[in-house]
Amino acid sequence: MKTVFAIVLSLLITAAQALASVGGSEGEGVGLLAMFFIAFSSLIVIFQLVPGIRLFLGMLKGLFSSAEKIPVDVK
Repeated sequence: MKTVFAIVLSLLITAAQALASVGGSEGEGVGLLAMFFIAFSSLIVIFQLVPGIRLFLGMLKGLFSSAEKIPVDVK
């Protein structure tokens, strides 16, 4: 059990030193394809938000309108 603990501890120490080292491989930021995906996703959200807001405002208008509706006679 002590040997397993010593091996795991030594691996954690070396991994922590490798992650903390300066000048390692740094990411180059978000790629072009990822930017297109984010833009497309945000356009979907925006285009679904506008009709949703219009529907919600129409429901509020229907709830709070004071005009009395007259039923139409069907012959």
